[in-house]
Amino acid sequence: MDQTGAVFDVRSFGAVGDGKNLDSPAINRAIEAAGVKGGAVHVPAGAYLCYSLRLTSAVTLYLDQGAMILAAETPRDGTTSGYDPAESNSPWEAFGDFGHNHWRNSLIWGENIHDVAVLGPGLIWGRGLARGHDDLDLPIEEAPGVGNKAIALKNCRNVILRDLSMLACGHFAVLATGVDNLTIDNLKIDTNRDGINIDCCRNVRITNCSVNSPWDDAICPKSSFALGYARTTENVTIANCYVTGGYQVGSLLDGSFKPFPDIREGYGWQHTGRIKCGTESNGGFKNIAITNCIFESCRGLALETVDGGIMEDITVVGLTMRDIRNAPIFLRLGARMTGPADRSIGTLKRVLISNITCHGPLNEMPSIISGIPGHAIEDIKISDCTFLHQGGGTAEMAALQPAERPDDYPEPARFGPLPAQHFFLRHVRNIEFSHVEVASLAADARPSFWLEDVSGADLLHVKLPRGARPGYVLHNVSDFRMHSNRGFNDMSIDGRVSHLQV
Repeated sequence: MDQTGAVFDVRSFGAVGDGKNLDSPAINRAIEAAGVKGGAVHVPAGAYLCYSLRLTSAVTLYLDQGAMILAAETPRDGTTSGYDPAESNSPWEAFGDFGHNHWRNSLIWGENIHDVAVLGPGLIWGRGLARGHDDLDLPIEEAPGVGNKAIALKNCRNVILRDLSMLACGHFAVLATGVDNLTIDNLKIDTNRDGINIDCCRNVRITNCSVNSPWDDAICPKSSFALGYARTTENVTIANCYVTGGYQVGSLLDGSFKPFPDIREGYGWQHTGRIKCGTESNGGFKNIAITNCIFESCRGLALETVDGGIMEDITVVGLTMRDIRNAPIFLRLGARMTGPADRSIGTLKRVLISNITCHGPLNEMPSIISGIPGHAIEDIKISDCTFLHQGGGTAEMAALQPAERPDDYPEPARFGPLPAQHFFLRHVRNIEFSHVEVASLAADARPSFWLEDVSGADLLHVKLPRGARPGYVLHNVSDFRMHSNRGFNDMSIDGRVSHLQV
């Protein structure tokens, strides 16, 4: 341990580490002692059965090689002697689900603390944590004494999470709400719901992490109303991470990488495991950089603002996507408007996406960039990208006119089958594609690009499948330019066209 303060060994405070005796009281005593003057709590090799561990300021919790914090089991109907009770968050609980609105019912939690770290090569196994709803769709996480998160932090600053392995961590492996100056580095997370959720946080660095989360999102910045006000998530970097939903829980950590079965078919469900900004988006997002990440056997990148927040100044550079199961790129401005009444619809603008390769031979869905009537997505640039899709779309699909559904949950599958092979654009202003190549394995009756209510679209050096006709379908489009696109004549439309096939 690279620490300058005193070191407090949990065994000196009565911890046994046999996986049978409850060790959380002893570990909490060690944390309290370290918090008096600041120091490191050392967890040596062993299995430490625990309920809630309460972090304090100026303390590092260090899990040694071979050390495991093991979440203790609780009865389905709850208990008075389990995890710390979920605190009241009324009246804000009405604006989000139970998991996002409570922090103390967790394996490790901290609130209003600073200069704290959880480090080391050890393992956090959330074996006894609830994942939100069980297979019977019962809200067991709300029962007294039940825990549903591995690490939960609220209103903290100067926090480091580094080098940990995390297994089956309940509803959230990490939930950080209102946490500023947060570093998350080199975590290996193999879990049955969400991986890393960053909610209403500022100045965040998520780097070098691997997350397998078949059932939910891998890395997910959010901006909910859980703090009782709209707070922007901003100045966030996500770099050098691997996200997937394609493997059985536990098989990333043990290196076996056993495939997760395709238990459902069609548009209703796909492996999750992606990077997503949203869905909770009251405060919005700004200054987000996502770079050098790998998506495998999961859903695509999603940038969503549907609860009145802004989404501005986003850069996405250098994504490698393989076996993507829905829209490779999903930009959605919507009007779900979860939160206090009388809020205005948000904005989504100034997004730069470049250097993406997407090999999705099982993917039937195009990328989706969609605002809603009267509220367009603005100022988008997509460059130096390649996309391979399954193809096979029918003439009936090409004739579809998808419903708007402005207040629906923002998920690509909710759009249903779409009349585009590669890009579905609706309610967009000022969008540019340059040096983008798209292809499909099978012949497809749909155009590669389908545009409706789009103003200011430039397509420069775009390569479509050879012989594909029509390549572009335009509905109510103005200020459209196409230049140096293979197999197509250059075109410039200054006015508005109600319908055109190219």
